[in-house]
Amino acid sequence: MIDLYTFTTPNGRKASIMLEEVELPYNVHKIDITKQEQFSPEYIAINPNSKIPAIADQETGITIFESGAILIYLAEKTGKLLPTAQKKRFQVLEWLMFQIGGVGPMFGQLNHFKKFASEIIPYAIERYEKETLRIYGVLDKQLADNEFICGEYSIADVATYPWVAIYEMQGLTLNNHSNLKRWVETVQKRPAVQRGMNIP
Repeated sequence: MIDLYTFTTPNGRKASIMLEEVELPYNVHKIDITKQEQFSPEYIAINPNSKIPAIADQETGITIFESGAILIYLAEKTGKLLPTAQKKRFQVLEWLMFQIGGVGPMFGQLNHFKKFASEIIPYAIERYEKETLRIYGVLDKQLADNEFICGEYSIADVATYPWVAIYEMQGLTLNNHSNLKRWVETVQKRPAVQRGMNIP
């Protein structure tokens, strides 16, 4: 059994989607970051960085924080969504790192400055919106010849989807990125994705 510590954010939904995709039984522990529950001593013992998500595998006694590490762990545990052939494996890992180092931080900053900042800072909004649209272009090009980011559905898609799926909330459109739009529509039809997006 897996214990999942999470909240309703794109990073949190990566883990719940993955758990649904690999069909592992799990318990959900809601960590309400709006109430700063991530800073409780009990949660810091699980994740010293006070972020969600985190998992604890009761079977192995292993606790993992950072969403990318969680996806790799669950993929290796189940043998799903991460190829074993070296070339394909590293293609998936590089696109996973692209999400971790690019998609998440840039989209997250745009979300913050558009929705949650205490003051409107046009420079910040312009900067992060421009970078978000550039990343849309990178993904759109990659998806021109691939049904999913690396050809077959993988942890790269699991990691990236929850961040792209919030485009309307950010006041953006995918109309100029038809391949990316097609990919979003395809991924969102997966039953495991639908279930994972509703956790917690």
